[in-house]
Amino acid sequence: MGAIMLQGTGSDVGKSVLVAGLCRALVRRGYRVRPFKPQNMSNNAAVTTDGGEIGRAQALQAVACGVPLHTDMNPVLLKPQADRTSQLIVHGQVRGTLGSGNFRAARGELLGAVLESYARLQAQCDIVVVEGAGSPAEINLRAGDIANMGFARAANVPVVLVGDIDRGGVIAAVVGTRSVIDPEDAAMIRGFLINKFRGDPALFIDGYAQIEALSGWRGLGVVPWLDAVARLPSEDAVVLERRQFSVEAPLVVACPVLPRISNFDDVDPLKLEPGVDLRMVGPGQVIPAEAALVILPGSKASVADMRAMVAQGWDIDIRAHHRRGGAVLGICGGYQMLGRTIADPDGLEGPPGSVAGLGLLNVETVLGGTKTLEAVRGHALGAEFGGYEMHMGQTDGPDRARPFAMLGDRADGAISRDGRVMGSYVHGLLASTELRDAVLRRLGSASAGQDYDQSVEDALDEVADLLETHADVDAMIALAMG
Repeated sequence: MGAIMLQGTGSDVGKSVLVAGLCRALVRRGYRVRPFKPQNMSNNAAVTTDGGEIGRAQALQAVACGVPLHTDMNPVLLKPQADRTSQLIVHGQVRGTLGSGNFRAARGELLGAVLESYARLQAQCDIVVVEGAGSPAEINLRAGDIANMGFARAANVPVVLVGDIDRGGVIAAVVGTRSVIDPEDAAMIRGFLINKFRGDPALFIDGYAQIEALSGWRGLGVVPWLDAVARLPSEDAVVLERRQFSVEAPLVVACPVLPRISNFDDVDPLKLEPGVDLRMVGPGQVIPAEAALVILPGSKASVADMRAMVAQGWDIDIRAHHRRGGAVLGICGGYQMLGRTIADPDGLEGPPGSVAGLGLLNVETVLGGTKTLEAVRGHALGAEFGGYEMHMGQTDGPDRARPFAMLGDRADGAISRDGRVMGSYVHGLLASTELRDAVLRRLGSASAGQDYDQSVEDALDEVADLLETHADVDAMIALAMG
């Protein structure tokens, strides 16, 4: 069985998308492929078929492989919360909370769990495509590392280093990585890829050759800027600081970007709608007065994010939006914030306490209990849809008498008396063309009818096509098969 690992010269160099594209390219060549990321840090996650959760990137990579999501694909997941702490997920289940003080010691003890998952995946396929995290050049984090070279050396997996030319300094980034890492770590790197190139590749021929000469590593290709990435769900909220979704369209939908925003890909299907101007509202900006709908997405720390909303003044904007006749949709943590209060008696997100919500739904939330992780199907607003639940806590109150959805014989969410405020615990509901159309029709618009899942599949094929054209996929297969 073979394996290959893509590590990066830094965060957000495109590792996740390249792994997904390589997985799809290998599957199209007839290989059985599985994705793997030893350790991930993200609040964007997905529910697996074995009842756990993994990072969104590994979920996308599983789609690229054409296989069901499984917790072995991302055995260690850290979900940042308030107060410099992260929820620790091991093999898909909550194991506790890590703070900055005990993070390094704890992660080193998790290598066994990582290698167990990796071994199980290896037994199922021909090639495992592994994604690193951050950069191996962060040598201050090398002791106890399980995400990059710590894993690569323990599992004896060859590495391809990915550099991002769009951010500049890619020659120094690749060659500098060679100069600072341990020689035995450097020996695991068998080649490099240059990613996100814009323009004529002939202009980089000399630079490419200089990287090969100075690093001693083989170049495996220059991958162009991938427009298809905009149609793929992203895992890292950092993209929201740079990516502009807004377009000229008659219907404005606003989504505030809170500090602990999670599963923000819930709004991605709206990007398929030519009649929708989706605006991600960042810190220091106001909720646009012309918005027809405000969507409050999920949050890993709804108490802290509710306080952040007040600090930004967005609570005032959203209440004014509602008074003007605007609609509001809250998903998971966003649903909790729509209620009267959010209580955290056990201090799951920080010090025990409670916070006032927006008061747009007559419900109250108490955090606690067992984490709900479940794929669901149901009906809402007269439409069928599917999605998944991922939350801790219970929400109840008079507005629950008007549920947003029925999941079989179980009621989900709530709708306000005036019908303009809706909340649900189900992620992914807007991926349903039928339900997306139902939501837009309540706003005086309609869906163009594009299939979101098919759009993702098409984008994965585009990425695979570009890799086949611009990267040496044969060489990577040879490295993987040893």
